[in-house]
Amino acid sequence: MLAVLPKACVETYNRSLGELILWNGSRYKTYSASEPERLRGPQHHRAWCDEVAAWPEADTWDQLMFGMRLGDHPQVVATTTPKPTPLIRRIVRTPGAMVTRGSTFDNAENLPEGALLRLRERYEGTRLGRQELFAELLEDVQGALWSAGAIDGQRVRGAPDLRRIVVAVDPSGTNGSDGGDDIGIIVAGKGADDRYYVLEDCSCNLSPDGWARRVADAYARWEADRVVAEKNFGGAMVESVMRTANKDLPVKLVTASRGKIARAEPIAALYEQGKASHVGTFDALEDQMCAMTPAGYVGEGSPDRADALVWALSELQGPRRTYDLRAAL
Repeated sequence: MLAVLPKACVETYNRSLGELILWNGSRYKTYSASEPERLRGPQHHRAWCDEVAAWPEADTWDQLMFGMRLGDHPQVVATTTPKPTPLIRRIVRTPGAMVTRGSTFDNAENLPEGALLRLRERYEGTRLGRQELFAELLEDVQGALWSAGAIDGQRVRGAPDLRRIVVAVDPSGTNGSDGGDDIGIIVAGKGADDRYYVLEDCSCNLSPDGWARRVADAYARWEADRVVAEKNFGGAMVESVMRTANKDLPVKLVTASRGKIARAEPIAALYEQGKASHVGTFDALEDQMCAMTPAGYVGEGSPDRADALVWALSELQGPRRTYDLRAAL
C-alpha cells in the first residue's frame, strides 16, 4: 500500500504497531493470520484478507467477522489461490459472496514469456494447473477416499449418548522444535445409535512431554475409555511418555502393519455408509482426509490427523475376526 499511495496522503506509518493513518483520518491496521486472538475486540468498516487458503488458523476469519460491524455496509475482500480448504468453501458459499477469478495468463504483460511457456507445458490441463494457473476451485481430489460433500452431509452439532470414547495418537517421531510433522491426536466415540462421532482434534506440534499432557488432558476431559497409540515411532517410549503425564492412563499400542491407505479404506467406507459424523468442523483434519487417495496421500506433509482418526474409529469398531476360507472347504 505504501508503494502505491502518494506520499502526501500518508500522515503516519508505525511498523511496530502495524498501523497506517492517512491525511484524511482513515486508519489501517495490519494483522497476522496466525494470531486470531489479536482480532478479538477491534471493529472495522473494511478488510482485505490475502492468501486465505494458506491461513494456519481458520479461527482468524471468524474473529475478523465478529468485528466487521462499522458503517452501513462493511465488506471484506479475500484474495487467494482457490485451494479447496473448508474455509475457502465456506467463504464461497456465504450468501451474497461475489467470486471474481483471474488466471496467471491475465497478467502475461508483466511476466517473462519463457516462464509462461514453461508453466503451460508443465501444468496446463492438470488439476494443479487448473487451481494454480486458472483459479478454479476444485472441490475434491479426484478419486479421494473422502469428499468434502460426504463429510458435510453427515456433520452434526452434538453427539447422542456415547457408549465408548477413545483418544487416538499418531506420534510423528519429532521433538516439537524442529518443524517436523504434527502429532495427530483425535477424540472419537461410538454412540448408543451404533454410529461413530469425531469429537475433537487435539493435534499439536509439541515436545513429547507437551503432547503427552495434551493426550492426558483430552482423556480426562472426555472421560475416555482408552488411549490408542501407534507404536511404530518409539514403541515403549510412546507409552512411557504418556504414563509420565498420567501413570493410570490405559494405553493400547497398535502396530501399523499395513499402509496408510489400506488402513484408511475401511474407515472411509463408514462415511460412505452414513455411519460416521463430525461434531463440528475440523478444517485441518478434513483437508487431510480429502487428500487421501488409493494411490497415496497427495496433501502437504504427513496425514497425521487422518492417521489418528483411522486408529480411533478402528478401535471403536472392535476387534475384527478373520476366517480361513480354505479350512472351511
